Amino acid sequence: MTTGLKHKILEVCDKKIAQKGHTVGVSFYAFFKNKNDNPELLMEAATWWIKTHKLDHFEKAVKIKKLVE
Repeated sequence: MTTGLKHKILEVCDKKIAQKGHTVGVSFYAFFKNKNDNPELLMEAATWWIKTHKLDHFEKAVKIKKLVE
């Protein structure tokens, strides 16, 4: 996973946790805008999420943060 994507994931997870608490869930779509302006990065995130870690569509933000760290 690229450093830029790691930073983005951590940033989004921190923001979601601060807003909604430690039980908030996220999907890998949470790290992207609502348009497909970077398909390579989206596929990198999807591969990491689905193929590498076999995660469900929604996972706790704290879990994702720990995996990335």
